[in-house]
Amino acid sequence: MSDLPRKAVTRTAKLAALPLGFAGRTAWGLGKRIGGKSAEIVGRELQQRTAEQLFKVLGELKGGAMKFGQALSVFESALPEEIAGPYRAALTKLQEAAPPMPTRTVHGVLVERLGEDWRELFQEFEDKPSAAASIGQVHRAVWHDGRAVAVKVQYPGAGEALLSDLNQLGRFARLLGPLIPGMDIKPLITELRDRVSEELDYELEARAQREHAAEFAGDPDVVVPDVVHQCDQVLVTEWMDGIPMAEIISEGTQEQRDRAGQLLARFLFSGPARTGLLHADPHPGNFRLLPADEDGGKDSGERPWRLGVLDFGTVDRLPGGLPRTIGDALRLAMEGDADAVYEMLCREGFVKEDIELDPGAVLDYLVPIIEPVVVEEFAFSRGWLRQQAGRIADVRSPAHQLGKQLNLPPAYLLIHRVTLSTIGVLCQLGATVQLRDELEEWLPGFLAEEEAEAAEAEPRRSRAE
Repeated sequence: MSDLPRKAVTRTAKLAALPLGFAGRTAWGLGKRIGGKSAEIVGRELQQRTAEQLFKVLGELKGGAMKFGQALSVFESALPEEIAGPYRAALTKLQEAAPPMPTRTVHGVLVERLGEDWRELFQEFEDKPSAAASIGQVHRAVWHDGRAVAVKVQYPGAGEALLSDLNQLGRFARLLGPLIPGMDIKPLITELRDRVSEELDYELEARAQREHAAEFAGDPDVVVPDVVHQCDQVLVTEWMDGIPMAEIISEGTQEQRDRAGQLLARFLFSGPARTGLLHADPHPGNFRLLPADEDGGKDSGERPWRLGVLDFGTVDRLPGGLPRTIGDALRLAMEGDADAVYEMLCREGFVKEDIELDPGAVLDYLVPIIEPVVVEEFAFSRGWLRQQAGRIADVRSPAHQLGKQLNLPPAYLLIHRVTLSTIGVLCQLGATVQLRDELEEWLPGFLAEEEAEAAEAEPRRSRAE
């Protein structure tokens, strides 16, 4: 029996404690205010206590609860430092690990899926997991041909737990909203729930990983481990060492932070153009920084680090790459063409037919958001993200009022979340990134046609920098 709490009543009770706890702390806060404490101080204490309970419960439950926690964790940069600081360690733990399931449960899954003689497939198999995540855990092993491999084993009952958690979280999404200023929690939960079947299907994951591994084989910047074996509930891939992104965030050098950020942005925008797939789970637990001389890379003096990418369980299928509309809208916004931007947003469904907005106000809303692509390089920081989140979350601000009237078409939901999550990681890294370079090369429409034609005529620039 897995230690994943599988009974719906058990998981529901744990999750239900979250809004009850929130209500209790609100009453406590009212008492404090009556007692003379300022609303600002009480509000911060409430937010901190709620966050501490939230991430403790999400980490214990795994399943959809932990998946939601991982999605939230990349946005901790948006919180005020005095609130984010005390539980940043808990967020990092959510990105990298969860309590493991018992060895006997792991062996039971392997017997059921690989056969009674499953050990003959391996020269070595470590019973202690090297990582545990939302729906499965990873064991280090040596395949029968001598290759070091990662064996991902899915938790029994993971699908049921995943759906149950996300349904329960959806019921009180409104109460969780204040945790991340400027972020609407309900669409995030809905989108995670819609992806459940894909997340559980290791055949789909193996296919997506193989496509990425083939495309990025020998790439000077990005490493994707290939798939060795796949069956229901078990996925075996090549093992990949490296420095976890979470470790770079907590104690990496500025050189490592900048390189990790640049490569993360490069992978985000080049992936859809090269594979027709968007890696849609960009939390730090899915990335490693590798010395460049590993896996056939060049001398580390020339190219100091490469980005290792893991976990292709959630992808967005974009056969033509990222939509040209995104590049066109960014270019027009940078040019200050408010009417053209507004017309495009209306045409694509970002502004509903029954709503009329001032094009100039829409441009004013967008300009601070696109600040990182206006300059040659941009220093991402928690302070910048907090400023953006605060601007949109402040109910008194024009940005908040306008944002409420904008619509996010379904086709852009996952792209939007992945982009925001990536920006969250860049701000956690505190990386200085030449984001504009990546958009010019990989995002259709970002360059005007004559510029794009000129760029196409030139050899693709070296990626050594």
